[in-house]
Amino acid sequence: MPLNFTKMHGLGNDFVVIDAISQNVSLTREQVRFIADRRFGVGCDQLLLVEAPQPDSVDSIDFKYRIFNADGSEVEQCGNGARCFALFVREKKLTSKTNILVETYSGIIRLLINAENSVTVDMGHPDFAPEKLPFVPSAGDSVSNNRYTLAIKHVPELTISEAEFSAVSMGNPHITLRVDDLNHYPVQAMGKILESHASFPKRVNVGFMQIINPQQIKLRVYERGSGETLACGTGACAAVANGISHGWLAAQVEVQLGAGNLHIQWQQEQRPLMMTGPASFVYEGQIIL
Repeated sequence: MPLNFTKMHGLGNDFVVIDAISQNVSLTREQVRFIADRRFGVGCDQLLLVEAPQPDSVDSIDFKYRIFNADGSEVEQCGNGARCFALFVREKKLTSKTNILVETYSGIIRLLINAENSVTVDMGHPDFAPEKLPFVPSAGDSVSNNRYTLAIKHVPELTISEAEFSAVSMGNPHITLRVDDLNHYPVQAMGKILESHASFPKRVNVGFMQIINPQQIKLRVYERGSGETLACGTGACAAVANGISHGWLAAQVEVQLGAGNLHIQWQQEQRPLMMTGPASFVYEGQIIL
């Protein structure tokens, strides 16, 4: 079947966005993987589906937002995708609102469209409970005040035998490792090991954070089902939330990613974490499935 789509990106984290309101869409896991393939399909880190709210949703909900990784797995949340989602529904005239409520797999998020294609996403409250990821420490793992240490199996290219990290759910599961120098840290090897570690039954997104000062960090993220991406919105939120929880970071932080910056604000005290950044259109297309 021919399927209309839009290619978008948020700081290089790229998406195929599909309007499932104006056209009938029913995708298998294999079809998602085909669309995401960069050689034989369109190519993307994630595929985003724009759907009408569920019949039993509250009246204030505007849309349902579904996210699929490049490997075809459906996931709970994507911050960069949420910003693209907001501009997409406005561009396609599916709404005229600038304040949009969206239902996701993990709950309700609010999207605020600002000037010049900037979008602020109310990401809700970070949840540091290990069971929310879920994270199941093994016997012998070190656990103390959201500081965990896992033993790492021997890999020839690694001299590291353990990983120390903090864990948080931003609607999807994240761990953050604090590193001294991102340019020389084995992000690919460690990301691959930790993403599918047995302590994370549903896998996990792995962030590597270098703190420049309390208001600025550098970040690389190895995403479950996609590998390292140029940017990860929920990963940026998770890194800042973890950093603030340990007293390393201020309430407003600039997160420097591979293709640009995000601005994260979290005042704690049960206030939601807010993420602001750009989103961009690339092209429109049609693919035959």
